[in-house]
Amino acid sequence: MYRTTTSDVTVSVETTYLDHESQPDENVYVWAYKIRIENNGAHTVQLRTRHWKITDAYGRTQEVHGPGVVGEQPVLKPGETFEYTSGTPLPTPSGIMVGTYSMELTDGQTFDVAIPAFSLDTPSAKKKLN
Repeated sequence: MYRTTTSDVTVSVETTYLDHESQPDENVYVWAYKIRIENNGAHTVQLRTRHWKITDAYGRTQEVHGPGVVGEQPVLKPGETFEYTSGTPLPTPSGIMVGTYSMELTDGQTFDVAIPAFSLDTPSAKKKLN
């Protein structure tokens, strides 16, 4: 599991390689990732936008920007959590994702919360430290 905390908001990530959805002979490798967002602070926050950087094994990066996550902009009161599962395909058997969520306080102030960098590796991918 990958985890980081920014401004009392903790983001945790677990990944799963989806062998049944991948087609290695066509350079399609698919992962699911489960995200847990915990509000450990004293103020209510709302997730407004997401920004992802997805990098494949050749160093090619694509960026994804958008409102909310999985069609929602969850509101988290102090002590609450929100979980969702999403996925991504890559043309290589390994890669990495990292990003940020833009959060908004009830008074309209916004701040970014880091999403920890996490590795996407097929079970047979050669592991190496970057």
